[in-house]
Amino acid sequence: MIRDARVLRAGFVPQEVEHRDAEVNHLSSVLKPLTEGEPADTAVVTGPSGVGKTCISQFVTERLREEALDVEATYINCWRNHTRFRTLYQLLDDIGKTIDIHRQSTPHDELIDRLQQYDGNRTVVILDEADQLEDTSVIYDLHSLPQFAVICITNNEEDLFGRVDDRLVSRLRASEHVRMDKYADEQLFDILSARVRCGLEEGVITDEQLYSIADAAAGDARLAIGILRTAASTANRENHDHITDEMLTNAATDARTQIRQKSLDSLTPQQRIVYDIIKDDGPLSPTKIYEQYVEEVEDPRTKRTVRTYLSKMSQYNLLTADGTSRDRQYSVITEATPSPTT
Repeated sequence: MIRDARVLRAGFVPQEVEHRDAEVNHLSSVLKPLTEGEPADTAVVTGPSGVGKTCISQFVTERLREEALDVEATYINCWRNHTRFRTLYQLLDDIGKTIDIHRQSTPHDELIDRLQQYDGNRTVVILDEADQLEDTSVIYDLHSLPQFAVICITNNEEDLFGRVDDRLVSRLRASEHVRMDKYADEQLFDILSARVRCGLEEGVITDEQLYSIADAAAGDARLAIGILRTAASTANRENHDHITDEMLTNAATDARTQIRQKSLDSLTPQQRIVYDIIKDDGPLSPTKIYEQYVEEVEDPRTKRTVRTYLSKMSQYNLLTADGTSRDRQYSVITEATPSPTT
C-alpha cells in the first residue's frame, strides 16, 4: 500500500508546494541578493501551527541552493536549542566550526568570535519557533553578521517582538514579513491528494475520505498529513488493500495525541513547570499561575515571559483559555477532541 513513506512524514519537503505561491515568491525575493553575493534582509515568517511555515522556508532555501553554489542553509529548531549557547553551537556545528569547542566551558563570546571570523559561503539560518529562545539576543548576534541571512519562524510575531530588546525590535518590525493563514478544506484536499499520488498505491483511499480528513484537520496541514500517515500505517500493518472509515476515525484521535505528546516533550524546563502547575491546580488565572511559578523556581522569568509561555502552549493545544482577558482561566487539555470523520 505504501510506495514512498517519506512523503507521509511531517518533515517532508515536496518538490512543489501547494497553494503557497505568493509566500514562496515573497520569501524568494527576500533571499535573492544572496545569489548575487549581497547580504539579505531578515525575514519573519508567521502563522498558526500547520500552515506550512517550516516547509516553505526549507523549500525556498533548497531552491536557492539549486541556483547558487556559494549559498548554504542551516535549520535550527529552537524548541530543542532554546538557549543562546545551543543555538550558536548548532550553527557552528553545521558550518563545521566546532573543533575545540567544549559545551561545558566555552564562553559565548568565543562562539560569536568564530561566527564573525567565518568567511565561507553565505548561509541562510532558519530559526524555527524563534519565540522559544530563552535569550533572544542570539537573533541580534546573527542579524549583525552580513554573511548570515536569518529566517525567524513564529506562530505569533508579538510573542517574539515582546521579548526582544529595543535595539532589535525596530529592526524586526522593519524586516520582511511573510504571513500565512490556515488552509481551506479544498487546499488541504489538494495537499493530501499530492501526498497520496506520490506515497500510496492507487485506489487505497477515496476523495470523499480525503475531504473528511481535511474537515477534521480544520486548516492544519500537519494534522491532516498525520491522520493520513497513521491510517495508512494501520491499513498496511493489518494487510488491508484500502483505508476504511473506521481507520480514519481512530487515526484522527491518534494523530492529535501524537502531536500533543510531541509538543509536551518539546517544552523547555521553565515551560514544563508552568504546564504542571496548571495541570495540578487548574483552572487558574495568569496571576495565580505566576504566583505559584515564582514559589517553585529559584530564578523566575518575568510575568511577560510567562504570558508568552501560556500563549505558546495554547497555540499548540496544550492549554485552553476560558473567559476574557480580565478573568481568563487556563486549563490543561487532557484528551483529543473527537473527530468528525465517520
